[in-house]
Amino acid sequence: MAGTGSPGRAERRSAGALESEVLATLWATERPLTPAEIQTEIGGGLAYNTVHTILKRLFDKGLVLRDANGRRGAYRPAKNAAELTAEAMHDALDRGPDPIAALQQFVSGLSPEEERALRDLLGGGGA
Repeated sequence: MAGTGSPGRAERRSAGALESEVLATLWATERPLTPAEIQTEIGGGLAYNTVHTILKRLFDKGLVLRDANGRRGAYRPAKNAAELTAEAMHDALDRGPDPIAALQQFVSGLSPEEERALRDLLGGGGA
C-alpha cells in the first residue's frame, strides 16, 4: 500500500526537528552525552548513524561542543536554550528591513505575563 510506510518503522522527522530534539536532550542534562545515550533518550527507533549525523551538523553550526575533558565522543550544548533563542531573535531582526516594526509586531503578540516580564526587564515595571 503506497504511503503507509513500513510496519514498525519510526515516522520520518525533518532534520530541523531532529536537531531540536537532540538539543532538548542535551539541555535536559548537566553532563555531556554520547550519541548512543542521546539515541536512547530520544527513542522512536532512531538509528545511531542518524543521531551521529545530526550531532555533526550541530557541531558544524557551532551549536554543540565535543567534550574534550571527558568521555570521547560525548557532546554538550554550546549555548543554553535562552541564549540560542535570543540569538535567533537578534538574527531575525537584523535580516528584516524594519526592525522597529518587527519589534512592534512581536510585542503586540505577547501574553500579559510576557508583557509584564518585558516591562520589568526594561525597567518600566508599571501596570
